[in-house]
Amino acid sequence: MSTQINSEWKTGKEENSMSLAHRILRRLFRDYREAFAIHLWNGSVLHIGDTSPAFTLGVLHPNVLRHLVLFRDPIRLAEAYFDGDVEVMGDFNAAVRLRYYLENLKLPAHEKLLLAFHALALGYQKVKPRPRQQAVAKKLPNVTNQNDIESIAFHYDVSNEFYRLWLDERMVYSCAYFETPEQDLENAQCNKLDYICRKLRLQANETLLDIGCGWGALVCWAARHYGVKAHGITLSRNQYEYACAEVKRQQLEGQVTIELRDYRDLPLVETYDKVSSIGMFEHVGLKNLAGYFSTVHQVLKPGGLFLNHGITSDTPDWNRGVSTQFINRHVFPDGELDTVSNIQRRMEEADFEIFDVEGLRPHYALTLRHWVNRLEEKREEAVRLVGERTYRVWRLYMTGCALQFEQGATGIYQILAERKKNGLPSLPLTRRDIYAID
Repeated sequence: MSTQINSEWKTGKEENSMSLAHRILRRLFRDYREAFAIHLWNGSVLHIGDTSPAFTLGVLHPNVLRHLVLFRDPIRLAEAYFDGDVEVMGDFNAAVRLRYYLENLKLPAHEKLLLAFHALALGYQKVKPRPRQQAVAKKLPNVTNQNDIESIAFHYDVSNEFYRLWLDERMVYSCAYFETPEQDLENAQCNKLDYICRKLRLQANETLLDIGCGWGALVCWAARHYGVKAHGITLSRNQYEYACAEVKRQQLEGQVTIELRDYRDLPLVETYDKVSSIGMFEHVGLKNLAGYFSTVHQVLKPGGLFLNHGITSDTPDWNRGVSTQFINRHVFPDGELDTVSNIQRRMEEADFEIFDVEGLRPHYALTLRHWVNRLEEKREEAVRLVGERTYRVWRLYMTGCALQFEQGATGIYQILAERKKNGLPSLPLTRRDIYAID
């Protein structure tokens, strides 16, 4: 008899918990304009919206819903997905767009209080703690800032094999340059490499410094196709070892050198005719931008050209919003963005003269879609290399970034500047030479 009573009590408790869960979810998503389904931990399914659901969220235990109510933090929902406590079936892009709804959801105080009471009554379920990725890096030669080493290692030293799954064959990890939306990624990345070289007006036997050279694609391209003597620096040991091997493979040892070095440890001597920085200054930190541009100015010869290519924000000073917290916690520790106007101002304060500013936002949206599609196609290999959690982090991160670029919340610009010299600049009077390809 007591067993039956206990069983009935437990069943009633579970039914009450499900009723509360459905009530909470209906209120949270009452004003959501798209349709999706939520598959709860006891097997019940709740439909949001009146049309066919674009995706289904599988919520594996009540803790997820409790945290969503008490904190209303999209990052917690993302982390639940990373940990396997939330599954996504169907349109992943539509699921990621939930972030914007939750971020802007406003509830009256009395409704917040009522939902909190309901959430606390859902019951608890013990969840085994999951390990988090840690930034581990050894002290490198020619590098004085260990924190920067760890931040770079966290992002770039995941695994060369992992990046190879979804990057192009030259391992270019920055915005491609598409002639048409239908162009493939391989050709679009070649376009970008050559476009940079033409913007810098590279000439044979000139010296080029590439700050944050990645896996060496640009320095090798510039040496092979334009005859320059190129020097690339990076803080990533994985990138350094790969780039050195690539220089040797392409038989460019006499023209290209790669070094593990922090830009702050460069000899402050007028050494280079041209300097490029492609997708690197996002790691510099806003408080360090003045020093960064000053260093570039000092290593560049008078009249030399500097191409700064990087991501910008539509709001100044790296406000601590959902996107910024997510990126710093899971993708780019210490990374910070600023508006393109602020970046230009800082370059001018470092005594650069700006000649060309080009926005590439549509190109990065297309690039990210290629990367996400390639990663999803190679899911099994990615999980084998880096584990399910890291695969999910990168899938969500790049999908979210694609949406940011498509909506205009994030931008990317190439800024071409010259270290001032007496007299007129050595640039052509028009940009015709940039686009005229033999």
